Order: sequence, then C-alpha cells, then structure tokens
Amino acid sequence: MSFSAIIVAAGTGSRAGEPKQWRRLGGRPVLRWSAEALLAAGASEVAVVIAPGAENRAAEALAGLDRWFTVTGGASRAASVQAGLEALSATADGRVLIHDAARPLLDAATIGRVLDALDRHEAALPVLPVADSLRRGSDNLLGPSVDRDGLWRAQTPQGFRLGAIRAAYAGWSEPSPPTDDVEVARAAGFAVAMVAGDARLMKLTFPEDFAMAEALIPRQIRVGQGFDAHRWGPGSSVWLCGVEIPHDQTLIGHSDADAGLHALTDAILGAMGDGDIGDHFPPTDPQWKGASSDLFLIHAVERLAARGGRLVNVDVTLICERPKVKPHRQAMRERLAELLSLPLDAVSVKATTTEAMGFTGRGEGLAAQALATIELTGS
Repeated sequence: MSFSAIIVAAGTGSRAGEPKQWRRLGGRPVLRWSAEALLAAGASEVAVVIAPGAENRAAEALAGLDRWFTVTGGASRAASVQAGLEALSATADGRVLIHDAARPLLDAATIGRVLDALDRHEAALPVLPVADSLRRGSDNLLGPSVDRDGLWRAQTPQGFRLGAIRAAYAGWSEPSPPTDDVEVARAAGFAVAMVAGDARLMKLTFPEDFAMAEALIPRQIRVGQGFDAHRWGPGSSVWLCGVEIPHDQTLIGHSDADAGLHALTDAILGAMGDGDIGDHFPPTDPQWKGASSDLFLIHAVERLAARGGRLVNVDVTLICERPKVKPHRQAMRERLAELLSLPLDAVSVKATTTEAMGFTGRGEGLAAQALATIELTGS
C-alpha cells in the first residue's frame, strides 16, 4: 500500500551556521538522504517544503529523482507542514508521513514500522528511550534529578491519515505553535502509537552533529582495475600519467594516448560499476581526437563524487622497455595527486619491463595497468 510524504526543509539553519538541508553529508545533500529513503520505501508523492526562493537548490539537491515537488513553507514549522498537507493529492484516508530533512539517516525499517502502526492506530511516531540520567540546573549549578521513567525521545517520520491530520491542524487553538505533529494529533484526541526508533536517526542541530552523522553513515570499500595499451609511432614526446616526456616516438591513439591515465580512468569507473572509458568517450567521436586524457580522469572522479563516493588510493604500473620511467615517476605522482585531490602517499606509480618478451618487449607498444580503491556511502 502506497503512502504520501512531506519533508520539512524550510529552515534557515541558525544553530548549525547555514541551512542544514543543503549541506553535504557523505557526498550528498542532507535533503536527498530523506527523499531517497522515502521514495525507495514506496512513497507515491513527496512534498518538499522549502523556503521562498529555494526552488533551484531543491532541484539541484534532488536531481534525477522523481515523484517529488516543492511547496513554499510558512513562518513556522507548523505553517510549513500545513502547506505540505494541502499540496498532497492523496485521498483523505491515505497515509502520510511527515519527516524533518534534518534527520537524514532514515531507513526502510523505521518507515515500515510507522506505516504498519497506522493499520491499527490513528497516528504513530518512532521513539527512543531516554538512557542518560536527567538533571535540572541553572547558572552552571547542578539541581535535582528528573525521573526518566516513561520519558521518550520523539523522532520523525510521524504518520497519520491525511484527512485527519489536516483537520487536527485546522483545529489547533493553542497560542504557541506545536513542537511536532503528534502534539497536534493528541490535542485533537488521537491515540498515538509509539514504535521503535533508530539511534542513527539523529537530528542535525549543531555544527558538530555533522561529524557524528558522517561517522554513522554505512560505507563500502570497492576496488577497480584498468588496463590499456597503445602502439608506438613517429613523434618526439609521449604523455604518461599526465606528464609529457621527451622521447623519439609517441603513442598512437584517438586522444593523447596516455595509457596510464586511460587505465586509471577505467579502474575508477570499474570500481563504481560505471562502464569503461569507451562508453563515456567513444573513440568514434571526433570531439575527443587529440584530447588531453586529464579530461577523462576528472570525469570519472566527478561521477564518483556525484555518487557520494571518494577515492582512497590509486596504483599505476607502466609496462615498457623505454622510455625510462623512474626519472619522471615523482612528477607523475604529483600530477596524479593534483588531478585526483589525493595526498601524495595515496598515489603510486611504478614501472616494469617484460624482459624483452611480447609486444612491449619488442618495443611495439606500451601497456599500463591500474588499481583504484574507492569508498561509497550506502549499505
């Protein structure tokens, strides 16, 4: 059974220093984490409530996703939620989840528990027990303890039937705005069910919270390999790993034939499962004739960043009888470190021969192989 969702993302981020929803977490905008989780769980529509004028930022943050639209929020969270509720197209009996963009590490299990509770209750929210001892205090002096029995930490998403929560908000008569949506529901007489929350579903409030959230993001390490070879032809220099080396021949290819960069580009693409260099830069396309292979490598790194990943280290081996690579190896490492934004000790360039065997041994061509280790966010 499908459901609708609202992501409240209209805040100004005064305590975090800037609007939290647009900052990057694990390589992705904070807002995108919640949108992806809700859409993957089956949301038929997601209303993203934003501040006036933030439409372009939302479009950039959610590029490539579907079934979402923006709604301009109000002066308070409650006003923003009401704007989102009115914009939904679901029937009055449809289920709706209201979620704060500032809680990005939303998982399918939490969504499922809230939705399941709506089959038996009028409203539901995820909660966590209060584990720390609580104390009152003032002027930096400790006061009496607070009994934590029966106290819970409320999280989002909070779930309702669309028509019922619309009516509850319309009937809110307290002078102060509600702190969350279940407060409105309880004031309207709803029985609100509690389901198990998730400690990772923390709210990003202060700048230091981002470091904690980064540490909680699931990550996977992947390794890709690449190989390339080019034949020798007439020329006066050769490009290897982004460095031009004087030589009595050059490598023949559609681009600048930098076999080291080609192999490394394929290694990065391979680690992502994103095809190979020929898929992205077909040799039949005239625009790449004579092109610098720097462009290919940077393209692969940018695609990795767009996936929320990062490069950990690279290792390139050049296979040839000549030119001698060792005198230029440090320059190659420095150039790769610059192109890849890696520390120098995360970049390795080596060279070997085939003891005069095979096409490289006979001086017919040069080969390169590369390994790239990447880190991707996600389970």
